[in-house]
Amino acid sequence: MFMHMKTYAHMLCWLWIGSPFFACSDAATTQPKEAQPTEPQPVVEPMLYGYEIVNAYPHDPTAFTQGLVFLEGVLYEGTGLNGGSSLRKVEIESGQVLQQRDLDVRFFGEGIAVFNNRVLQLTWKSQTAFVYDVDTFELRTQFSYATEGWGLTHDGERLIMSDGTSTLYFRDPFTFAETGRVAVRNGENPVAYLNELEYIDGQIFANVWQTDRIVRIDPQSGQVTGIVDLSGLLSPADRSGRRVDVLNGIAYDAAGDRLFVTGKWWPKLYEIKLVPYQDQ
Repeated sequence: MFMHMKTYAHMLCWLWIGSPFFACSDAATTQPKEAQPTEPQPVVEPMLYGYEIVNAYPHDPTAFTQGLVFLEGVLYEGTGLNGGSSLRKVEIESGQVLQQRDLDVRFFGEGIAVFNNRVLQLTWKSQTAFVYDVDTFELRTQFSYATEGWGLTHDGERLIMSDGTSTLYFRDPFTFAETGRVAVRNGENPVAYLNELEYIDGQIFANVWQTDRIVRIDPQSGQVTGIVDLSGLLSPADRSGRRVDVLNGIAYDAAGDRLFVTGKWWPKLYEIKLVPYQDQ
């Protein structure tokens, strides 16, 4: 399914007026002051992408997906909600949960990343990151941080974390100490509500909460270099009679060059191919 002209026109409007993500929500809380560029950044015109579906796989419709990682043929998935938060290992083809560790009801699970044979999992408002053994899911340690926790990924050296603002934080993967931050902008306009993250070919891909869009971000400048519109990905038939929430969850198989996406309470996991608008 590709981007329609109406969607394209809306995206051009979004590019012109800046980010529209300022509506009130029950997830909004007081956030730290957002990062500012240390020097003027060149304005980048983002590339616009639609998509085509390569494959669709079953996905647990009770999983409130917060984090998604592909590793060695399986998915690692973090789920949220108090009393429903977990860390899972999932078989892609069947959607079967192969392994699961539940979080205490006090914690609302958020984004995950796998680094150095460990899985790190954020929590939303508890300012706590848990670190598990990648094979056994045994708790190894935990870290504290001063913001909310939303999305998490890494670039091979640093963790990259979002907190729902337009700021991305770089952290040491072994101590969780902040080592830097970058302000994310579409042109000159901040892009807030950055959620689940994935690092792909030197760029950060981020779900924008409460939208059907993923933005691609240059980690050095913070400039949005691409916008992916996934409107219509979950069909009306898969929405009908179901409890579904927003698009959230990005995983990348680097060896197979496969991109996976899903959403909170979605019954499907999709493998998609990005299609530049001018190629459609």
